[in-house]
Formats: sequence, C-alpha cells, structure tokens
Amino acid sequence: MATIKVTNKDFYNAFIALANGEEIAFSPEQVAEWCEKKIAQLEKKSATGSSKPTKTQVENETFKAEILRVLIANGGYMTISEIQAESEMLKDLKNQKMSALLRQLGAEGTKQVEKVIDKRVTRFKAVEVEDTAE
Repeated sequence: MATIKVTNKDFYNAFIALANGEEIAFSPEQVAEWCEKKIAQLEKKSATGSSKPTKTQVENETFKAEILRVLIANGGYMTISEIQAESEMLKDLKNQKMSALLRQLGAEGTKQVEKVIDKRVTRFKAVEVEDTAE
C-alpha cells in the first residue's frame, strides 16, 4: 500500500481553512506533531547561525579604526575628502562607503563621531570620551 506524502503546503492550507472556520483533514495530533517539527527546525537553524563576522565586516572594522585615528589626530572637523587625503588606506574608498562607515561610527549606541552640516558641507569630528575610571 502506497503512502501519500503530506507537504508543508497541505498543512498551511489546512491552517487557512481552520482560520476560516472550515473542517480540516488532519487530526489535532498530526497538526501538533507538524508544528513541533517546524519549531525544532527553526531552533536548529537559529542555533547553527554563524556569529562569526563576514570578511567585509572585518574589513569595515579596520576602516572604522583608521577613520577614528585620522579624526583624533586632526582634532577638528573634517570632510570625507579631507579624511581620505590623510590616510593611504582610505584614499581609494568611495564617498558612499565612507559616509556609511561614518554613520555607523556616529550611531546612538557607539557615538564615536559627531556630524555637523554647515552650508551644505558635512564635516565629522571624533567625540571625546570622558574617563570615568579613577
């Protein structure tokens, strides 16, 4: 006797029918078993997800450190072009990438860079971190 394979699509259609108040062809035990299987798959996928940063993320961290180094060494406000002129590593980066990296450095959580727009010219400065460890 051949067994009929029940697909995920069949279960999803059954859930739609159930939500519309219709009868479904599956027993409550079958539905619970299918749901538990799907939850286990999601947990396994979540647990095996890589927490290791990608090659680009590692590269971007290097660029951010260099941007901070240049801004701290200068001490004042600088445009993206001025930052790039001060660093051999950053000179070949596109302005869009520099802008994205500076935005990340200025995000609320880190707030390492301050952004000021004056007469349509955007300038950046390293934020001074106060030493609280005494």
